Amino acid sequence: MIASLLKRLWRRAASPNDLHEFRQLSEMLESWRYETLAQAHHWPDAGLVREGLKILQALASPLPTDTLLATDLHAGNVLRSEREPWLVIDPKPFIGDAPYDLVQHLHNCEARLHADPFGMVKRLADLAEVDAERLQLWTFARAAADPRPEWSNMLWLDIARELAP
Repeated sequence: MIASLLKRLWRRAASPNDLHEFRQLSEMLESWRYETLAQAHHWPDAGLVREGLKILQALASPLPTDTLLATDLHAGNVLRSEREPWLVIDPKPFIGDAPYDLVQHLHNCEARLHADPFGMVKRLADLAEVDAERLQLWTFARAAADPRPEWSNMLWLDIARELAP
């Protein structure tokens, strides 16, 4: 369901100025990068986090195929409705790479993602009709390098290790 909702929401710009009122995903990720770097003394695996930061930065570079993203779509932001079967609430729009938009849902399914990281990524990529390798890289990078209040929870680093390129 999440994949089909995102596909309905995604919009590409017909020209570079069409979506100019929205921020680039790279801006948000740069802010997160600084937060993560400020937490360096807590990183349990500095090499993995650095690789995640490097990949986040590379993936965030604007592309001609960039899309209007929701960035926070997960099951908690989907409501049953009368005019449509399901409605999306609480979008946080940015312009960026479509596979990025699927990562939030994956991060909200952490137990299933931990149990079968490649299978979850592949299934969701197929459903959303996006490149599975890019989704794997986004998922790895976020699992490895998202800023977090607690670095001792090794679940995310375990997921990152499984998905590492």
